[in-house]
Amino acid sequence: MAGSEHWFSWAQWGNAALAALIFTALGRWLRGVSNSGAVAGAALCFLLGACAGGGALAALVSVFVLTWCATRFGESRKQKSGVAEKSDGRRASQVLANLGVATAAAGLYRIHANLALVLAMAAALSEAAADTVASEIGQAAGSNPRLITTWRVVPSGTDGGVTLEGTVAGAIAAAAVNAICAVTGLIPWNWFAISLAAAMAGMLADSFLGAWLERRSVLNNDLVNFFGTLTAAVLVTLAAVTSR
Repeated sequence: MAGSEHWFSWAQWGNAALAALIFTALGRWLRGVSNSGAVAGAALCFLLGACAGGGALAALVSVFVLTWCATRFGESRKQKSGVAEKSDGRRASQVLANLGVATAAAGLYRIHANLALVLAMAAALSEAAADTVASEIGQAAGSNPRLITTWRVVPSGTDGGVTLEGTVAGAIAAAAVNAICAVTGLIPWNWFAISLAAAMAGMLADSFLGAWLERRSVLNNDLVNFFGTLTAAVLVTLAAVTSR
């Protein structure tokens, strides 16, 4: 485990730096991130790999692949309805909002390795994938989005609007990221379901905040996304702490 090693490891930090360069170059080439998003992504990718190892990098790659595919799915329909992601990719603020909590958990894990922190990282990454995939698939393939607070039908792209198709897609994305975390040994398999549940709770919290505060311009989308990942991380951390 990371905490049993010396803080600085040439091999792990070197591998993290190489992975960050490759990951960022690929992300920019695929227009998954803007120039500012590429810089933020490189920094966070390096920190995740340096602090939590290859399992964290694999989970991060799975988040990128899932969200990139979901963003490109039904792109023409989303462009016609005016809800498509900007063609230049996600900005630095969006990258930080989605990956900041997981990276902070990884940093704390490097200082003091324990199950709660690595679960927080996994749940936050899973929530980030779930939220983006749910939104993108819901806008492309979903029918009759409903506002999560009142359940009335709203136009596609409305903050806090949810669809059955999007929710199912989000759950699958969260399960996939959690599975990567478990397969690579980042989290134990017996915590898979709890981490997944925390990620889904974070996704629902994101929708509630969108309907409640983002629609009233109290929070912007980046802050809503940040609090969604934070909710997932806090819930799974509480579960880990109370299980001792």
